[in-house]
Amino acid sequence: MQTILIVDDVEINRELLASFFENQFNILEAGDGEEAISIINEKKKDISLIFLDLIMPKKNGIDVLIYLSGEGLLNQIPVIMLTGEVTEETDMKAYEYGASDVIYKPFTKKIVTKRAMNLMEQFRSREKKETELSFRISEEFDSMEQLAKMNEFLLDALGSVAEFGSLESSVHIKRIKNFTKIMLKHVKTNYPEYGLSDRKIYLMTQAAALHDIGKASVPDEILKTPRKLTSDEFHEIKKHTTDGCEIILRLQMADNEFFQYCYNICRWHHEKADGKGYPDGLVGNEIPIYCESVAVADCFDSLIRNRIYKEGVTCSEAFDMIQNGACGAFSDVMMNCFEMAKQDLFQVVGTENRI
Repeated sequence: MQTILIVDDVEINRELLASFFENQFNILEAGDGEEAISIINEKKKDISLIFLDLIMPKKNGIDVLIYLSGEGLLNQIPVIMLTGEVTEETDMKAYEYGASDVIYKPFTKKIVTKRAMNLMEQFRSREKKETELSFRISEEFDSMEQLAKMNEFLLDALGSVAEFGSLESSVHIKRIKNFTKIMLKHVKTNYPEYGLSDRKIYLMTQAAALHDIGKASVPDEILKTPRKLTSDEFHEIKKHTTDGCEIILRLQMADNEFFQYCYNICRWHHEKADGKGYPDGLVGNEIPIYCESVAVADCFDSLIRNRIYKEGVTCSEAFDMIQNGACGAFSDVMMNCFEMAKQDLFQVVGTENRI
């Protein structure tokens, strides 16, 4: 049975909250912050949710949040802050220190139980998707030696994601890698001024597998919607570029070549040569050639894939659409390489689409 910890210096509040959940969960109670920390230290592997009062003797709710943060537990245990102060400042302080939600006193059973159950389900779903993502990424790295070197980064990246949304299919990831590799090989052969080597192409190709890692923070209802996105929903989707970068930046390893490729690809795989892309509106040569390669690969695969909201087109149709600007502007170098890569790209798709 899952365990809920209720932390409040007022006994009647603890009894009320306990009555909401006692038939479904094991209930632990603490009357102040010090007692809460002691219980958490002993039972942290069992606790699925913490109700935490803000104002308490000895150690208050913020002190407990600081402890949880220092122990790395805020990504494992959701915390609902309890307060009688209905102010924006109180809310911001609670969220700033890592609370997942804020509920005001007096309590309403329906609201409290609904929000608590949603939070626990969200954290369980995240853990499941974290395991799935770890497995998929491991499959994508062909070189065990490279996988060993990158393993620490991948695990830390997964651990730092706050909420996991729907992940791209393994077929999409494999295609993006194959398409990117093909594009970069044509850049290497025909444009030596970019200084690409087989080693660099290998690392750039592996980094391409993480181009959409930031989508893990986009709600499922947006990623899976069968209709056209609203402007607000599209704004949320666009944030996946910078969200992916934040995962990498937290590791403070941007000086490493592979991590730099990951960062740049996450951030700039939706930039366009005419400055109309996002998030930074880069123009022309400001966009690294490997980021453009991933962008073209992503556009090509997005066009030929069947999605919830559309049927994929043929490879030939997708090729013409990209050349005609249906996916935005790409550099002349990239379009020349795209033309030269045409048959190689079609061959990767094989019988999956009509050519």
